[in-house]
Amino acid sequence: MKITELQNATRRPRKIAVGEFDGVHLGHREVIKGCDTVLTFEPHPLTVTRPEAAPLLLTSLQVKADLLSEIGVAELVLIPFDDSFAHQTPSEFIDHVLLGALEATDLCVGDDFRFGYQASGNAATLQARSEFSTRVVPLVEIENEIVSSTHIRALVAAGEVSHAERFLGYPFRLSGPVVHGEKRGRTLGFPTANLTPADGLICPGSGVYACLARLAGSDGPPIPAAVSIGVRPQFDSALGVIVEAFLIDWSGDIYGHDLELHFLARLRGERRFPGVEDLLDQMRRDVEDTRAVVASSDTVSGR
Repeated sequence: MKITELQNATRRPRKIAVGEFDGVHLGHREVIKGCDTVLTFEPHPLTVTRPEAAPLLLTSLQVKADLLSEIGVAELVLIPFDDSFAHQTPSEFIDHVLLGALEATDLCVGDDFRFGYQASGNAATLQARSEFSTRVVPLVEIENEIVSSTHIRALVAAGEVSHAERFLGYPFRLSGPVVHGEKRGRTLGFPTANLTPADGLICPGSGVYACLARLAGSDGPPIPAAVSIGVRPQFDSALGVIVEAFLIDWSGDIYGHDLELHFLARLRGERRFPGVEDLLDQMRRDVEDTRAVVASSDTVSGR
């Protein structure tokens, strides 16, 4: 998939889905269906217009691009969102961006889409223009629950990753470079790859999870991983919240490499044990539980 900033976009006829598409969830996919181009904003508009209300995001730009590529989008066009752009009127956005820069012939938006200065433009504003056709997609519901990024963020933050997957259409993903920790896991026989949650992104709530892991650039199958998120209550630690992934039946030096985790299920909450041996017994159970979850999962998590 081609990734293009708006100012570098080649003018050509396009079928465009417009939106933020944080999470590229099942509702977003209904909007994107049939479009060759996705037009989105980077950073999230609320970080500019109302920073105090800006949400923690489900996906980084790279993960969003990966997901869009996986569903067959040919081009992702990025609008560098700043205060100047935030003051564009709806008509200016249509004339300068959709028609002038991108030559839109077909548009698709969700029925809650808003754009232009003070969010004064909506789907009806687009439908009133005759230069392109506009398809408006209603909110998607699954089991009487609306599929929305806000709802999915709350599920992920609560650790309900299996529930979140029903709305995302894929296991929640968290990625980042492997960093040096206190190497305590190595001394216990469970060496872990440590990730520091990125600023601005949602992280699953504290607990232990069954995951699949993939090293950036690897063509091999995903690796089962027992993942702990939290503050390590068994030990005094100055690291704060950390993500620790024990890659099952795998060894190697991956410091500095990017690791992506796909969250399949929450196994248990974070807790303090009477002693280190009790902790080790539980970690062994966590590994076996992870194996069982991965073996029973129907999710194809590799790319």
